[in-house]
Amino acid sequence: MRVPMISVLIIGYALSGCSERAAISGSGASKSQGRYAGIGTYPTGRLWEQAAQAAAPADAAMAKLEDDENVIVVIDSQTGEVRQCGDHSGFCVTMTPWAAQGPRTAAPVKLKKHAADLDAEDQAKAEGSDSAVNAAAPAQ
Repeated sequence: MRVPMISVLIIGYALSGCSERAAISGSGASKSQGRYAGIGTYPTGRLWEQAAQAAAPADAAMAKLEDDENVIVVIDSQTGEVRQCGDHSGFCVTMTPWAAQGPRTAAPVKLKKHAADLDAEDQAKAEGSDSAVNAAAPAQ
């Protein structure tokens, strides 16, 4: 009586390990989790708020590009389109290089000011503050 009982326990234990190996091997990982796959979140750069195509919201309480702290990037698993969206404003830029015509907010985005323009403004401000400090210092 003991031998058949022990045999059943050993076989049951061995078979229960089979499903664990399948779970560990990742055989279920190929299932789709949805249409959009997240690539990541990134801090907004100084050019994010310079996007000219973003319309000002009608309601003053609505978030603007300047309010975005992060850009959320996702890829559409069906079309391959990459979307970059602001976390507060909801403004999205799409990129589908192989599409003939893209939506209004497709990359490349029109900018109000380019990085070189912003650098020149920063340089002018720095030079202006240096000359103000030098003018205020007494001559020795």
